[in-house]
Amino acid sequence: MERGVVQITLIGLLLSLGTTLPNKDDWDIYSFHINSTVSSRYATTVITSRVANRMNESKEIEFQVRIPKNAFISKFTMFIDGQVYDGVVKAKEEAQQQYTKAVSRGQSAGLVSSVGRTLEEFKTSVTVAAHKKVTFELTYEELLKRRLGKYELQIHARPMQPVKDFKIDVYIHEEAGINFIDVKGGLRTKALANAITKTQTETQAWVYFYPTEAQQRTCDSCGEQGMNGDLVIVYDVKRDVASGDIKTSYGYFVHHFAPSSLPRIPKNVVFVIDQSGSMHGRKIEQTRIALIHILNDLAEDDYFGLITFDGNIFHWKRELVQASKTNVNSAKEFARGISDMGATDINKAVLEGARMLNAHPRESSASILILLTDGDPTTGETNLETIHSNVRRAIADKFPLYCLGFGFDVSFEFLEKMSLQNNGVARRIYEDSDADLQLKGFYEEVATPLLTNVTMMYTGGTNLTQTHFSQYYNGSEIVVAGQITKNDIETFTPEVVAVSGTQRLRFLDTNATVASTGTVTNRRIQRVWAYLTVKQLLEKELQLSGPEKAKMKKEALELSLKYSFVTPLTSMVVTKPPGENTDVLHKPKEGETNHFQPGGAVAVGQDQNPGIADFYDYADYHDLPVLHAGDARPVAGVIEKDQVQHAKEAAADFYDYADYHDLPVLHAGDARPVAGVIEKDQVQHAKEAAVIVFHRFLLKAENQSLPLCFDVPGNTYIKLLHHPSEELSVNGLLDSVANRGFKIIGIHFKNNQYIEIDTNGINVQAGQGVTRNPGRDLVTADITVLGRDKEFDVAVGDTRMVILVHEKDGNKFLWPVLRQRPSDDRVDGILALKAAVYEEVQQSPSTKLKIRDQEIDVTRSSAVDYSISIPPTLDCWFMSAESALQRRLNDFTAAQL
Repeated sequence: MERGVVQITLIGLLLSLGTTLPNKDDWDIYSFHINSTVSSRYATTVITSRVANRMNESKEIEFQVRIPKNAFISKFTMFIDGQVYDGVVKAKEEAQQQYTKAVSRGQSAGLVSSVGRTLEEFKTSVTVAAHKKVTFELTYEELLKRRLGKYELQIHARPMQPVKDFKIDVYIHEEAGINFIDVKGGLRTKALANAITKTQTETQAWVYFYPTEAQQRTCDSCGEQGMNGDLVIVYDVKRDVASGDIKTSYGYFVHHFAPSSLPRIPKNVVFVIDQSGSMHGRKIEQTRIALIHILNDLAEDDYFGLITFDGNIFHWKRELVQASKTNVNSAKEFARGISDMGATDINKAVLEGARMLNAHPRESSASILILLTDGDPTTGETNLETIHSNVRRAIADKFPLYCLGFGFDVSFEFLEKMSLQNNGVARRIYEDSDADLQLKGFYEEVATPLLTNVTMMYTGGTNLTQTHFSQYYNGSEIVVAGQITKNDIETFTPEVVAVSGTQRLRFLDTNATVASTGTVTNRRIQRVWAYLTVKQLLEKELQLSGPEKAKMKKEALELSLKYSFVTPLTSMVVTKPPGENTDVLHKPKEGETNHFQPGGAVAVGQDQNPGIADFYDYADYHDLPVLHAGDARPVAGVIEKDQVQHAKEAAADFYDYADYHDLPVLHAGDARPVAGVIEKDQVQHAKEAAVIVFHRFLLKAENQSLPLCFDVPGNTYIKLLHHPSEELSVNGLLDSVANRGFKIIGIHFKNNQYIEIDTNGINVQAGQGVTRNPGRDLVTADITVLGRDKEFDVAVGDTRMVILVHEKDGNKFLWPVLRQRPSDDRVDGILALKAAVYEEVQQSPSTKLKIRDQEIDVTRSSAVDYSISIPPTLDCWFMSAESALQRRLNDFTAAQL
């Protein structure tokens, strides 16, 4: 079942000082981000945690992450005092030596290692000086597996304390088309429902999880130590082409093959159940429950057998019988009587199961052997290599063997090797209350075979991953990757040959399946190939011995090092360079430059005319740099020499234009920069500048594929959000250039406090006091504003808002998005609008939609969705603003910021 399911399990972040959890005053996780990007079913997840040491002394902070069993860590970085410390992937033995040397020198060092073959745990620690900060950034990669008709991206968050800036962002891009997407998991609770937002287009989907600090304490799986739960993104892709979905890029390809609408193949299945003494108690009880459910699910044209074993073999029937109602009921009675006793003779039991299947050859059917055991062989043949050899000879590649290991007393490697040698997989069944559901769930994955003897062929392809598969099951997927010979896509031809019942099928559709995605970001196709190749080399290495085993190990190690994958053969070492001390880097070294990004600017002509002295005063007052004519970077509100010289003649036009557009005018000495500053071209064209520009807004629709869209004039103040219980108001000024967004966003909140955000940063004004520019971050008791590269995150009470920074034609603008809708029903504003509810009542001669008993003429149009960081263009139903809002547009405008 290597092509079964995916579960991405991230067991968040554990930060500790010493052996016990420190007080919150000791350290503060002030930012915790999980960002996962999925394309062509390949997931890259980045965990970024920023931590501050609040103590007056140095403290060791530990970073510990559990990641998916099938994932490979590919990058780890620590940022401390402006220095960057990257982890380096090395062969496991070399990494261990470097780690030991670093520790012996008294240095902090991090080590990423596999736990067994599962890559379960990453752990490192670093000493952080008093009142200093550290940022941890971990990246891991995984190919999502399809199980039971869906992919699952599971993210488990446990930051160990409520975090002001906590968020999970998931982006999925599938060019085949997204069939459905849903959000589940322990964090999908009623208390956190409004912290989750989801957007979907034909080929893309976005899921955001932005809980407030208060919610992180009060949800079902939350407390004073924050959240402890998982978010599961469930989705599947469209499958319009029977031959599958092929993507190529930079000489590599990946082929996803999962045909639907095929008839099921009747199966022959034998269940071999361990009833030795070690199965005593809940394990044997859960096995009985699961087996009875599985027997109920057998189709009437299936044939089956059931044996139990300890030191002896116990048959329900000695031969396979049809799954008639009578036979199934009889087998269920046998299952109810299974009791634990004796030793464990796995060799004899598996050989007997193989004999029963070999004795019952049946055309147009698929045979399966399933073993469940919780321990190692203790009687009969106990030599593991001999058992492997016996089983392989008995099965002889005629059917797959699936081994289920119950608990941790079993030698899982023994079962895994035995399964892989016989075209199956091994699965661990965890001793828990849902063990019976785990057993039943595994059976459901193999319950419906659709194809047997599947062979994937690629003319013009080389360095291929596994191309032959004994069986293909409903709801699963076969994935093959490789290189295209000489990168010649014209001669590259994929073909699939398989057996369906009595028919031999051939899948060949080159025109529809081969799609090139030759962009920089699609180097991931090459990484998919490397990921699959390393996985399969490790599986082969497990099965082989001698020189062949060494060869597989060498190839897997070389690829792991080339692509920086942490595998069972490699480790990642993070060691601080010798001689560096985090406490001495307080000023730049000779020749280094501080790169300060100003929050705003005032520009003047080269001739410093006395008439512009006020502008110098203004710049000095606000600690703004002064730009001179000829400087490389244009800025808003630039005042140049000729504007000063002609100020008197142009004054009338200034004021006429400003009055016409209801724009404030900036005078020298004004307390702060304002929107609507009059520039030179506005002066020249004041009288003919009455051209109105528009910005297009989208309004999501409930249970409909197309959203609504409408236009709003530029240079308009928009009421974005009014939250009376939090005394919060957010307004924005739309750009004067069409189809962009907002120039400035103003936030008013308690005690007459005001924050203004533009693309450069934030300005803060408290009451009638002095305006100050704190840069891009602001943290107070009432509000948190955190500036990132292309966004500002705003948190006030139970409200989370993101202000995205977009760039179009070299010009930047803002677009606000409500990530956490307040629970107060009185909340108003264009961001607080609920999804529209409409029905299509007429299509010809014109389209009409019905909204609240009102029929509205609409046209099909498009709009850019700026609520997404990489904005897509969506089809939409265009109508007037009043029709879409079901209110006057004036209800959503403001007189000022």
